[in-house]
Amino acid sequence: MGLFPGRRPDDLGVRGGRLKPVPTSPNAVSSQATKGDDHFIEPLTYRGRPDDAISALEGIVAALPRTRIVVRSEDYLHAECASALLGFVDDLEFHAPAEGGVVHVRSASRLGHSDLGVNRRRVEDIRARLARVLPPR
Repeated sequence: MGLFPGRRPDDLGVRGGRLKPVPTSPNAVSSQATKGDDHFIEPLTYRGRPDDAISALEGIVAALPRTRIVVRSEDYLHAECASALLGFVDDLEFHAPAEGGVVHVRSASRLGHSDLGVNRRRVEDIRARLARVLPPR
C-alpha cells in the first residue's frame, strides 16, 4: 500500500466492546482512551441505526485518498490510510455498538513516533463529513 506500510496488527477489531488500546507514542487517537489523555478524541455521534452509521462511514472513508477498506461488518469498519509522501500506513477503526448513537473510533500510526496530528485531523474531518450525512445526536 505504501513504501513504509509496517505490519498490519493482528489484534485489531472489537474485543469485549472495546477497540485496541492506543500506544503510548503520540501518533494515535481513540475515543476509548481516558478522557483528558492526549490520545482521547470524542466519539462520533449520529441519529439512526448502527448499521446506517457504518454504511455512511464506509462511503466517507472509501472516498479518502490513499485509503482502502480492509474489514467491514454491521458494527465495525477497519481501513488503512497511507501518507502521501512516503506511504506510512495508519489503521483507522470504527465500532458502532448496538445501543446506537455513538461510534467509537481509533486511528493509529503503525510506525514512527509522531504523526504531526494527522490521525486527529483525519478523524475530525470524518466527523464533519458524517454530520452532513447523518445528523449528530
